[in-house]
Amino acid sequence: MILVSLILLFLALLGAPLFAVIAAGALLSFIALDPGLGVAVPIEIYSIAEMPILLAIPLFTFAGYVLSESAAPARLVRLTQAIMGWMPGGLAIVSITACAFFTAFTGASGVTIIALGAILYPALRQAGYPERFNLGLVTAGGSLGLLFAPSLPLILYGVVAEVSIDDLFTAGVLPGLLMLLVLSAWSLWVNRGNRQPLSDFRWSEVYAALRDAAWELPLPLVVLGGIYSGLLAVSEAASVTAVYVVLVEVVIRREIRLSRMPGIMRESMVLVGGILLILGASLASTNFVIDMEVPQQLVGLVSEYVEGRTSFLWLLLLFLLVLGAFLDIFSALVLVVPLILPVAAEFGVDPVHLGMIFLSAMQLGYLTPPVGLNLFIASYRFDKPILQVYAATFPFLLLLAVTVIVITFWPQLSLFLID
Repeated sequence: MILVSLILLFLALLGAPLFAVIAAGALLSFIALDPGLGVAVPIEIYSIAEMPILLAIPLFTFAGYVLSESAAPARLVRLTQAIMGWMPGGLAIVSITACAFFTAFTGASGVTIIALGAILYPALRQAGYPERFNLGLVTAGGSLGLLFAPSLPLILYGVVAEVSIDDLFTAGVLPGLLMLLVLSAWSLWVNRGNRQPLSDFRWSEVYAALRDAAWELPLPLVVLGGIYSGLLAVSEAASVTAVYVVLVEVVIRREIRLSRMPGIMRESMVLVGGILLILGASLASTNFVIDMEVPQQLVGLVSEYVEGRTSFLWLLLLFLLVLGAFLDIFSALVLVVPLILPVAAEFGVDPVHLGMIFLSAMQLGYLTPPVGLNLFIASYRFDKPILQVYAATFPFLLLLAVTVIVITFWPQLSLFLID
């Protein structure tokens, strides 16, 4: 096993893709036990094709990318501005709301910062908001929405943890709203001196914005209404969403030329392909870990040194915050969730609640050095030094960390709507 670890470390240092390192680790570990067990790795990778729920991942991702390439972000900003722009500091709340909605469909892959940044960042500056606040708000906003349906990490957690995705969609509502409310309150407090509203409230503008966004507004109803009414399974809701988005943006609105669709498909499927490869390789690795009874050993080790549920949750939270600083959320989901699930169950943590803890804590990873994806995207998108982005985002990171603590130690916030 020491030799296997050294080989994997060497592959990682050479820059090998994560899925290759994981698959190689599983393959070498099985072969070390019995050369005939090497076939377990390709079997596990192939087995993901038999999971019907996985259809939702590429379909929702594709729908999100199509929306980002259209003028839907501008229509979304206009609508939220018409409804909330009359409030002093309303543009900040508009930005937070728009980012959360858009991230739920794009999976927080940085698309939100790219798609909405060009609209929100100059608008905030023009409205008199401080430069540092604008940069931090748009960067932090790019990670909001992970707990709202149909977030890709929510679906992936449900697949890995074998938890009802319908329950996860429901459980994420209140924790997600808590994050939005905390950042909105902070934005209003910081800009309390800027009393001039973005725009006057006019019913005519609200009506015009609603009419302009009339084709996009049914999307949440299609996803959530179809699932909770029992008319559609999650994968079926994803199919309907993808078809609907293409029809609206390509056929009806004609904002995306048909010739651009192959490029959009390719770009979205590169992300999906990477996730599925990691997932397939990790399933094989997880099976080896289970065969070696590592989860049971981990439960015994933690139980020996940790007394009580509260101590475990603090330890879990600290572990996830450190993990999020070095590993992206998709890799962490497939690598770590199978290990911590049995340990959490031993301390009476509901798997749905664990999902909210895991995703909200890992959401901070998008804003945490050294590998916070949104930090680097914002630095590139707005042509700002990375240290300046760190400093601008830090207050928002602290506030989100507080909400993660609340979500962790208040399980009913996640489970109330399910119960």
